[in-house]
Amino acid sequence: MTTKRSNETQGDVVELSPGESDARDVLQDEAAEAVAKYDAESRVRTTDWKPLAYLISAVAVFTALYHLWTAYAGPPATMVHRSIHVSAMLFLTFMIYPPFRKAQNWWRIPDAALALLALVPTVYLIVNYENIVLQAGRFSTTDVLVGALLVVLVLEAARRVTGWALPILAVLFILFGVYGRDLPGLFRHRGYDLDTLFYNFYATTEGVFSTAIGVSATYIFLFILFGAFLAKSGMSQLFNDLALAIAGQTRGGPAKVATVASGFMGSINGAAIANVVSTGAFTIPLMKKIGYTRTFAGAVESTASVGGQILPPIMGAAAFIMAETIGVPYTTVALAAIVPALLYYLSLIAQIHLRATRMGLKGISKENLPDILQVLKERGHMLLPLVFLVYMLFFTGYTILYSALFTILVTVGISMIRKTTRMGPVDIIQALDQGTRSAISVAVACASVGVVVGVVTITGFGVILASAIVDLSGGVLFWTLVMSMFACLVLGMGLPSIPAYIVTATMAAPALVELGVEPLVAHLFVFYFGLFANITPPVALASFAAAGISGGRPMRTGVASMKLAAAGYVIPFIFVYNPDLLLRDVDFVTGVQVVGSAVLAILLLATALEGHFMVDMSWYLRPVIAVGAVMMLSADLTYDLIGIGLVAAVLAIQLIRAKSQDRLHFKSI
Repeated sequence: MTTKRSNETQGDVVELSPGESDARDVLQDEAAEAVAKYDAESRVRTTDWKPLAYLISAVAVFTALYHLWTAYAGPPATMVHRSIHVSAMLFLTFMIYPPFRKAQNWWRIPDAALALLALVPTVYLIVNYENIVLQAGRFSTTDVLVGALLVVLVLEAARRVTGWALPILAVLFILFGVYGRDLPGLFRHRGYDLDTLFYNFYATTEGVFSTAIGVSATYIFLFILFGAFLAKSGMSQLFNDLALAIAGQTRGGPAKVATVASGFMGSINGAAIANVVSTGAFTIPLMKKIGYTRTFAGAVESTASVGGQILPPIMGAAAFIMAETIGVPYTTVALAAIVPALLYYLSLIAQIHLRATRMGLKGISKENLPDILQVLKERGHMLLPLVFLVYMLFFTGYTILYSALFTILVTVGISMIRKTTRMGPVDIIQALDQGTRSAISVAVACASVGVVVGVVTITGFGVILASAIVDLSGGVLFWTLVMSMFACLVLGMGLPSIPAYIVTATMAAPALVELGVEPLVAHLFVFYFGLFANITPPVALASFAAAGISGGRPMRTGVASMKLAAAGYVIPFIFVYNPDLLLRDVDFVTGVQVVGSAVLAILLLATALEGHFMVDMSWYLRPVIAVGAVMMLSADLTYDLIGIGLVAAVLAIQLIRAKSQDRLHFKSI
């Protein structure tokens, strides 16, 4: 039997033969290879021995139930709660993640020993909690040994789960803490012995058990668990079908579908590379089949997946760490991030549309698309948990923990409405199991970043670096922003989004605050660029993973991703100079004016990047309209008027050219 699917090139429907299933299997294998190569989190071992598999699942389910219970009844003492969270995550790491890619089974006994050792720091802390709290910095040899054990276990777990970047960074900072007296100039400090460092890493909240792991043990874990319940109910299928039904028939439809679906999923799960592979295995072949190049298809998927983590309401859980770090309500962060995130996705869709127009591409024929009413009938009720979550977070006054807990319960209840989404006892247990496993990478990364934060705190390196950045920039805000941008792109290389934010917020954000930038604005700035390190060569892991699926060249895909995400590199500069873009303390009229001009400027910037408006644009006009668009984003009326003039001149030239070529048309879809 031959079927028709999303394969229309320039209006011609391509029919897929029965061999499509074989092709899909090959594609899934390629996706699996890509994710294994670029995403260390996916390199888990399989367990054929059922008693061991049941043990691992039991620990994972118990860990999830513990976090649900503490969300309802309240956690134990801060240090105890965070240590239980870390030990559980370390235990599961050593049982699930092999030390090397090919070490699947023969390493079991050493891994089991490490898993048991991971329980020692928590047991010791619980037994000696009162003494540790009251000893006021005085420590015993046992305290130091337990601290050293914890650091070694955390760094080894980070190596297995996230790769080498975080452990190497942590070790470099430990060396910096020890040999500070021997370092030159700017980097010199009093120096600390290893005993002092290990004690601080273990027995204070300025080390492994820092704010980062505190947020991981509370908000992040619950929201990852929420994502697991949504996934179990078929939410990813709902997003894909809705995106297809809404955007599939428009020009370049599959690319727009990828953008919408990946953005929503990225906001919920916060895992850029895994999101590239999970949604890209479906969307990238569709983009290629309608005529997009393999490089462009991979770039669309990677930029959309990475951007999901700047998209409220969940923002890949980074919003919760940001709120805790700067001491503002979560809702403040989420509301401030809405307009910049929507502008970013508007730019992506505009470039996709203009590329399709320039290439003469069409969308997917209507008969090959799901019916939106049928999609909503089958799975639309699963949007209600997201609506309920927004209601709980923004309108009820309940805490984030209660909101997350109740939303999980509501998700289970709403899933019962239809058979296609219904979760039985087995599904619930599997969601608890998978949610805990998905939280491992974040927890381990936050724990290892705590080592870096601990050294920065005890040595005062953050303040020193902030002063150095300001001095090198001559106290000029623009150059400070540029230097901070490059620092964030370098510091974020190879790191997952949450540790990338923590590192960049510790190193770069203080320099911006020192020059008078509001803390929330400064932290959003560094978050953007720490995140975009995933699509910025030479270490653009999300782009490289997408290239593994599309068959494109990794570096070319990375460069194409940077071009597609150009608005994301510009928007942070704009909201630093024009904080009204974050819609904080602005009246309605000002808000409409700021958002309206920003939307127009972003569309014009997309036009400059693609070099097409009605007809192809001359190379020398593209920078003119780009500069005009950026000037329109400023808060200064003079710059706005100059920008409008530049843009109007270019558009007039394009209009005249279109008329002369008798190609003027206003049909956009």
